[in-house]
Amino acid sequence: MKTRKIMTISLASLMAVSSLGIGMTAQAEETVELTFMGWEASPLETQAVEDGIAAFEAQYPNIKVTYTPGLAGSEYNAKLLSSAAAGALPDVMFVGADSYREFASKGVLMELTDLFDENYSLDDFIESSRTIMEIDGHVFGISSCTVSPIVYYNKDVFDAAGLEYPSADPANCWTIDEFREVAKKLTTEDIYGVYGLESVADTLTAQIISNGGSRYTEDFTKSTMNTPEVKEVLETIKAVRVEDGSAPDASTLDAVGMSAKQMLQTGKVAMLVDGSWSLQELAASGMNIGMAPLPSYGEVLTTGQAHLHAISAQTEHPEEAWLFLQFLSGMDYQGALVKTGLWMPNRYSLYEDDAVAQWYDDSVHGDSYKLMLDYFKNAVVDPGALQLSSQARDILIEETDMYLKMDQDIDVTLQNIDTRIDAAIAEVLAQ
Repeated sequence: MKTRKIMTISLASLMAVSSLGIGMTAQAEETVELTFMGWEASPLETQAVEDGIAAFEAQYPNIKVTYTPGLAGSEYNAKLLSSAAAGALPDVMFVGADSYREFASKGVLMELTDLFDENYSLDDFIESSRTIMEIDGHVFGISSCTVSPIVYYNKDVFDAAGLEYPSADPANCWTIDEFREVAKKLTTEDIYGVYGLESVADTLTAQIISNGGSRYTEDFTKSTMNTPEVKEVLETIKAVRVEDGSAPDASTLDAVGMSAKQMLQTGKVAMLVDGSWSLQELAASGMNIGMAPLPSYGEVLTTGQAHLHAISAQTEHPEEAWLFLQFLSGMDYQGALVKTGLWMPNRYSLYEDDAVAQWYDDSVHGDSYKLMLDYFKNAVVDPGALQLSSQARDILIEETDMYLKMDQDIDVTLQNIDTRIDAAIAEVLAQ
């Protein structure tokens, strides 16, 4: 592995990083047009991205950025791969953490290692982000932030039920059994106690690791889902809905025409297990919201991951694209999105008290959120971000849906997951 020089990056450097190269760019005779592609998780997120682009263009008047948000997940990956084959990739793009390694192996992404080392310290990135970014000593994208699954709850529903709020302190968080009991107490004819434990693409892995299970072998060449630890987690998730009657099926949300966040906002669901990115939308709704760590199966933890910002290996404007990438990693952009509740910081320096004071917003994060900062900073890297095939996420969703919604046998489900993911990994390794 390449030996890296260790640099110290201060908060002032983070805030100034987007100003690097302004003089050079301002002297350019012609306007450079960059294309930028991502996905739309919500209109609020898209607006935040567009606001950031406007700020960048104000600093760099000779660079214009055209942003195209699209579908996420496998549809987005397919779009990028087809664009790469056609020689039509955008100059700068979101790359999902779960597809980053596959894209880098295909030569789709411009290598950034030398540029990165000149401007950043890899050691300032929290462990989960650092682990995702670095591939055998090389960097092909810069982690955008960090996001983690947590529990949101409607304080008004808890108040009406006469129940205490869950603790935001990870040292005092609920066990899964305690969580189930509270969810049952919150469930009435009009209210479901919880939703989101079964949102497997975002929340399942943390539960598996908390219970002592794993997703892959250490070298990520085999799936390791067919174990008693994983089986217990899936059976517990299903029992919350089927045995306890505390959780709606996804079809219930479709029938009432509400998203999970809307169900929480309106008090139709008391607790929602979802990503930390949902805070932006929930805080903007004005609801009486609370937040807490995930219930523990044994070890108290959450997972951390996020998309990366990367440059196309095909770009005709590498210098301008790198300036834009630096802006996306600076306080003018990342800090603004952290302040809205969409993201959490991915640098240790941004968890220092003076930095927290700049991005922490009481009207968004509330008082108790500060108790969870180490919970995010020390999150276990999501192994889904390190696996070798972008098909693994879809396979996991398909098979767990068969178990949770179609009553496919649990042992068949786990065996299918391992068999199908192993085949997908083998296909990538054979290329």
